[in-house]
Amino acid sequence: MPDPPEGGRPRTVLVWITESTWPACVDAARERAPDDAVVLLHVSDDEVAAAAHHAYEGLLGRGHRPERDPGARLEALSGTAAADLLEAAAHRLGRPCELLDHHGRVEHEVVRAAAGADLLICARDGERGRPGPHSIGHATRFVVDHAECPVLLVWP
Repeated sequence: MPDPPEGGRPRTVLVWITESTWPACVDAARERAPDDAVVLLHVSDDEVAAAAHHAYEGLLGRGHRPERDPGARLEALSGTAAADLLEAAAHRLGRPCELLDHHGRVEHEVVRAAAGADLLICARDGERGRPGPHSIGHATRFVVDHAECPVLLVWP
């Protein structure tokens, strides 16, 4: 780990958690940043809910009851799933941390959130059996290329 930033303030470690790789990322934070301030970040991609909403409007036309809109239901389910995931990650971390639930284009939200961090921890999310470029998915590649802080990339 790098030395603490000047001024003696504690380091901030941002941990990007996703549904499939969060345990490895949280374990890396526990092991490599035991005394640092940890922020757990989950980003929900709103494109799926938006596509369902637009399909509902397009197929059935306007004027149908909003409570039947599958986009709204997907948004609610996504919010519940994100809260559950953040809670499980915080429990696994086993110490106080900040929880962030962002929405939007995943890779852009992670880069924005990492702007003030001293370290970003994320996991490989591509083809697990193929080391090299294929072991990193599109969003993670974007984050690794554009994050303004050091990135610790772990195997799930």
